[in-house]
Amino acid sequence: MPTVPVDPAQWDLARRALTEAVERVVALAQAHPPHIMVTADWNIADTVAHLVSLMRLDEVLVQGQTPDVLLPGALAAVDATNVDTVADLNRVVLDRFPERDVAASCRELRESAQRMLALAGRRDPADQVSWLGAARLSIGGLVAHMVNELVVHGWDIARATRTPWPMDPHAAGLFFDLFLLGVTRAGYGNLLEHGAPVRPGRIAVDFRSDYTTPAMLVLTDGHVTAEDPDPRADVRLTFDPPTLNLMLFGRVSKPRAALTGKVRLGGRRPWLLPAFMRTMHLPS
Repeated sequence: MPTVPVDPAQWDLARRALTEAVERVVALAQAHPPHIMVTADWNIADTVAHLVSLMRLDEVLVQGQTPDVLLPGALAAVDATNVDTVADLNRVVLDRFPERDVAASCRELRESAQRMLALAGRRDPADQVSWLGAARLSIGGLVAHMVNELVVHGWDIARATRTPWPMDPHAAGLFFDLFLLGVTRAGYGNLLEHGAPVRPGRIAVDFRSDYTTPAMLVLTDGHVTAEDPDPRADVRLTFDPPTLNLMLFGRVSKPRAALTGKVRLGGRRPWLLPAFMRTMHLPS
């Protein structure tokens, strides 16, 4: 399996960002009634429990164990999951975390994060774990993904409670650098399977931000690879990392992101982006 290096400065930022995000979510969740609905299906208590379940899973993976430690048979379910079925897995796992007392869940979230970071600090952040869809992901990418989960679900709670929720673009950029690029380079397994007909040919999308590494993702006959930037890319996507992350997870619409100027399209054939995103998409 290919090794994907993790920049030491980004690794330091990812660990600091995780601790900060946990504390922000804890403070926000405890400041409001737990029954307030923040998505169509989850209230504040459910949302924090979901974050606990993800943090506990990450803790298990960093320990070098399998998800079966949390839930018998979970490994097979995790390996079979793709971006379109991850919501089903979330529901199954969440059922195994019945605690809905927000104070108790917040304590568990903080303690699990501390244990996970302590374990991760003793390992090379480039070490890989088996992740959803039998993808391979570095420990650095795992932490960056968890930071994004905390910030996006914190955004859900903040929106529902009309609370300001600033998002650091440096920390948000880790999701692109360490997670998206990392899992693409290490091997994404079945994660992007969508069952639709494969579009033949090549679509190259150049991603540019002041906060991330210039990189190009290329879809070739249904397979995505990460390549060096090329001025001849079909699509050039210039982005603000917090806005892109919220857009990718369905929190901000594509028209709204474009109207704010925080996600801009260019390149020779920008109309090909929707075809690219039908494969390279995330749960919304």
